[in-house]
Amino acid sequence: MSIFGKIMGAIFGGHPASAAPTGSAPAGAAPSGSTPSSAPAAAPAATVDVAAIVDKAVAAHKGEKLEWRTSIVDLMKALDIDSSLAARKDLAKELGYSGDTNDSASMNVWLHKQVMSKLAANGGKLPPEIKH
Repeated sequence: MSIFGKIMGAIFGGHPASAAPTGSAPAGAAPSGSTPSSAPAAAPAATVDVAAIVDKAVAAHKGEKLEWRTSIVDLMKALDIDSSLAARKDLAKELGYSGDTNDSASMNVWLHKQVMSKLAANGGKLPPEIKH
């Protein structure tokens, strides 16, 4: 599974394939098995409160101050996803980053913005302080 796929899975219920029939079957006329490749993309049919989900994940990391609203590293840590530089470089490649991956500060800012934007585009409700 892709790194962004892991982020989506953690935010949108952890089981995107099983969420698709519940959220989209009544609205969709086609049988759910007719386009299996589109099932994960259709999973977040309803709006999901990203802050509530990630804040709950952060609370499980007692003693760690995770600033997921501004940090891709902290977001990944909160969701128990590998946040190493190598993983972030893989995520950058996956999302089409064209900058220098050795400039991790710039890459991290770009990654956070891209991930937030993609979460919002897929039904994620973001707090107003997060610009996407």
